[in-house]
Amino acid sequence: MAKTGFGADKTVIKSMGFCSFGSGSNTAEIDVKDGKILRTRPLRFDREYKLEGKYKPWEIEVKGKTFKASKKSLLPPFAYAYKKRAYSPNRVPYPMKRVDWDPEGERNPQNRGISKFERISWDEALDIIAKEIKRQYEKYGVGSILVQQDGHGETKVVHGPHGCQTRLLDLMGGCTVQARQPDSWEGWYWGAKHVWGMDHTAQGIIANLFYDISKNTKMLLCWGCDPETTPWGWGGQMPSQMSFWFNDIGIKTIYICPDLNYAAAIHAGKWIPVLPNTDLALQWAIVYVWLTEDLYDKEFIKSHTIGFEYVEKVALGEDDGIVKTPEWAEKICGVPARIIKALARKWHREATTIAHCNGGSFIRSCYAHEPGRMEVVLLAMQGLGKPGRNQFKFIEWGMMGLEDQVPTPKGETMYNCMAAYNGGKHGLMERIVPKTLVPQAILSDETLTWYGHCINSLPTYDQYIYNQFPKEEGDPRIHMIWTDTPCWTTCWNGGNLFIEALRSDRLDFVLAQHPWLENDCLFADIILPVSTKYELEDIGMNVGDGSYYHLYYEGRAIDRVGESLSDWEIACEVAKRLGLYEEYTRGRDVEKCIRDGFENSGAQNEITYEEFREKEYIISPTAEDWESVPAGFYNFYIDPEKHPLNTPSGKLEIFCANLQEYFPDDEERKPYPQYIASGETHPDENLQAERAKKYPFLIVSNHPKWRVHANMDDISWFREIPTCKVTGPDGYKYEPVWINPVDAEKLGIKSGDVVKIFNERGWVLGGAYVTHRIMPGVVLQDHGARLDPIEPGVSDRGGANNLIAPSKTTSKNCVGEVTSGYLVGVEKVDVHELVAQYPDAFNRKFEESGVCLENRIK
Repeated sequence: MAKTGFGADKTVIKSMGFCSFGSGSNTAEIDVKDGKILRTRPLRFDREYKLEGKYKPWEIEVKGKTFKASKKSLLPPFAYAYKKRAYSPNRVPYPMKRVDWDPEGERNPQNRGISKFERISWDEALDIIAKEIKRQYEKYGVGSILVQQDGHGETKVVHGPHGCQTRLLDLMGGCTVQARQPDSWEGWYWGAKHVWGMDHTAQGIIANLFYDISKNTKMLLCWGCDPETTPWGWGGQMPSQMSFWFNDIGIKTIYICPDLNYAAAIHAGKWIPVLPNTDLALQWAIVYVWLTEDLYDKEFIKSHTIGFEYVEKVALGEDDGIVKTPEWAEKICGVPARIIKALARKWHREATTIAHCNGGSFIRSCYAHEPGRMEVVLLAMQGLGKPGRNQFKFIEWGMMGLEDQVPTPKGETMYNCMAAYNGGKHGLMERIVPKTLVPQAILSDETLTWYGHCINSLPTYDQYIYNQFPKEEGDPRIHMIWTDTPCWTTCWNGGNLFIEALRSDRLDFVLAQHPWLENDCLFADIILPVSTKYELEDIGMNVGDGSYYHLYYEGRAIDRVGESLSDWEIACEVAKRLGLYEEYTRGRDVEKCIRDGFENSGAQNEITYEEFREKEYIISPTAEDWESVPAGFYNFYIDPEKHPLNTPSGKLEIFCANLQEYFPDDEERKPYPQYIASGETHPDENLQAERAKKYPFLIVSNHPKWRVHANMDDISWFREIPTCKVTGPDGYKYEPVWINPVDAEKLGIKSGDVVKIFNERGWVLGGAYVTHRIMPGVVLQDHGARLDPIEPGVSDRGGANNLIAPSKTTSKNCVGEVTSGYLVGVEKVDVHELVAQYPDAFNRKFEESGVCLENRIK
């Protein structure tokens, strides 16, 4: 039984990670007093177990220094502050219906996002929903309901949180599922995957790389990443401790990114600013130096790769007539030629590993497949898998239960409680629409075509499979949306186009379920209140903490807020009205789900269920042989014949014969890496384009520092931080816009001013943050800000810049998102003039947590 914290009535364990999909992290103890959350504390692994001896705490010794496994979870700020979300004034208190939406009469879709909501009972809401579902199948047939069932957020297992409705609708005959493409891995998925296989993640093998880097790496290239903040939602503070450790043992750490981010400011031995989405030019210039100065591993290239001659042709200008010299690259990427040459030579001399935290302009912009696969070429040229030379990631450890994705010493048992999971299916589904193409699927009368099922874990060959919507001739278009992920507008590509789709008369019904009234919920016809994880009983697993694998029971911390239910409970209630309850639940209640999760987790071989409930968690000992686990691609490096990659040849396929066969006319993604800045899909989204005269800045829109995507923008504690929000002259807290002093002076902008970021797709506001930590010609505004529409589908006060991102995808045959590294203009605005021009939008009541719920409720 949990030892109750000081002054508390009870203490429960909770996962405070935000990966979702059942994969937990940031395991915490929650102290509760008088029915309210008192405090959040790290879980001490030695609370119920003596670690020394049986559990074999691991440690790494280098240069007389020692790094030890932590005895407690290393919680980030998100875990401590998240209780503010449970009590947010933005919580949806009860079921609500849009006041002018009448399912028996006028539905007024044009007023979505404008008209207010009114309270209805659960019975009324559920009756309407069940009737609308039946109507969809009867009037249109299977496929007219689009389910949005993905996204990062609270990690729950029994209660979903994503896709509980998909399983229900499967019992009705099926639905169309929004297929979430690998949004934080775009370039690796659409590019690198064709070079090195890596079917599950598209990124490299990172097994035991913390040990390898500590022992062998001399230089660490942190490329477009911030390990001090980005991993907070997925793995806590271990990446921060690693970064300090790498500095302590003398590893040279270089940050290559447009902004001097938090980690770079603390850990960088050198910061190399690079313009957003121009890393490809930098990469090719490095290759040029290596080729012309004979600074690469020719034997490795000969024995481990196919098609390297194409790299030589492109670098030397034989393919496109452009010789990729450092001087050429400097004009494009902003990195001085002398720095490029010095970096290339040092990289060759010293064992170098590239590190990432996903996302950013490097991998989420136009033609991101090119820097993605060029990164593999760079690693290959210096001997991929050689001690100290690999690709490392500070985030998403243990992804998909894969031990080759665990960079710290592994445990004996990787627990898995997914037998308890009631969320949706992720993989091959019959009817899908890529998430990036949802607006077009709703608005267009044409058949939508693309390649692949777009799911990150599918094998590379899936990208060659033709797909379309509607799936078959005679299949219906989309006429209803049921979303448990209402953040498309502020997290995906071209949100203003999606708002147009949401307000279209093609949609009869938009149903949203969510704990908070935010973002896409504003455009719903019915909103259902969802419980936070504090209010629910559950089970969880954590294999990405970095110290010990562990499985835990999650007790209920507080009572339900308002009239909320969990996502699974909502699906169960709808199932009752459809006569499918027993079939849907398979006879399981919450307790049965938790027991099923435990009894199929691997922990059942170590303790009984009763012991598990008594102790509330179990940890796995460190594996006896962890030091002998091959690090990264070491096995492939030693013997590519015995340890082949998952490519047709088993080698690094710099030239991909499959791309040549399936897409012979694709000039944007050729069978081999190339340099591309403009093409059919994106003719003018770079600073060399004529359009840049009108929109002269590139925007970098990172994973946010003080949110996980769209989560937590209403936490008042964070909103007090100047890099979280900038208080404007009207008292409103605006999303920061970093701008270099050189650019700010030209535009007459100073810190604290309200500025407009704009292009032909619309405009959003932000608060100026003038700093040398962003390079000239670039502005930075993190993505995921809470939507606060001025004119729905045109402009936004909250700073949700994804609204004006390109709606076009990565490239012609790659349906990835483009949400960073695109062109914008910037100008100072007079907020008082905006108040006069848009009185309704600017007179909404707001408080410390942001825009108030009461603005939207009748």
